[in-house]
Amino acid sequence: MNLPEDNDMPQLDREAFRPIDRTRLFAADDLSHPPRILMLYGSLRERSYSRLLTEEAARLLKAYGADVRIFDPHGLPLVGSAPDDHPKVQELRNLSIWSEAQVWCSPERHGAMSSVMKTQIDWLPLSSGAVRPTQGRVLALMQVCGGSQSFNTVNQLRILGRWMRMVTIPNQSSVPKAFTEFDEAGRMKPSAYYRRVVDVMEELMKFTLLLRGRSDYLTERYSERVESAAELSKRVNQRAL
Repeated sequence: MNLPEDNDMPQLDREAFRPIDRTRLFAADDLSHPPRILMLYGSLRERSYSRLLTEEAARLLKAYGADVRIFDPHGLPLVGSAPDDHPKVQELRNLSIWSEAQVWCSPERHGAMSSVMKTQIDWLPLSSGAVRPTQGRVLALMQVCGGSQSFNTVNQLRILGRWMRMVTIPNQSSVPKAFTEFDEAGRMKPSAYYRRVVDVMEELMKFTLLLRGRSDYLTERYSERVESAAELSKRVNQRAL
């Protein structure tokens, strides 16, 4: 099929349309601090396998040189049952803004993520004033299963990550029969599943180091520039009345 010969695009806003800026895209990473990674898990049980898997992954991330924070979901209210200034809500949102990458780990309940996991994600708004708490963050996904291996939960989390404008890495971890994969001390046993967790955390660190410092440019959108220009024009015209 031949390319169209008519290259005229009257519907394009030329002021908002910008060529790719290779200077910004390939700028040197001048950030010297350790990658900041927030980890969320989706169970309140005393022996929570999603928490144990999260803690195991946190050890790996620390070994890779990351600054890691794990959010404790105990005490986080249901969305709509408390105001936005609730201390646990503010803690979660501040950690999300602090982070450059995140790890979400949920058990699979009735073929889906847990309500504890979904509540945490639902408390993270797409925008808060001029700040987007998740946009441009790198995301890794994990799940634990009570029975045979499933990927329902990581697939759902992947959709949510895209919706939250996060850069979700290709690799992911699903641990079947999680109760057999951890010893009495809560440490994960050597296995192919453990090796996959190492793979995922290694990939997360690589993507985070590549993308941080550039995420604002990578997530900049033509459509938002057009909208911003229209809003600016409206404000200016209103002042002229």
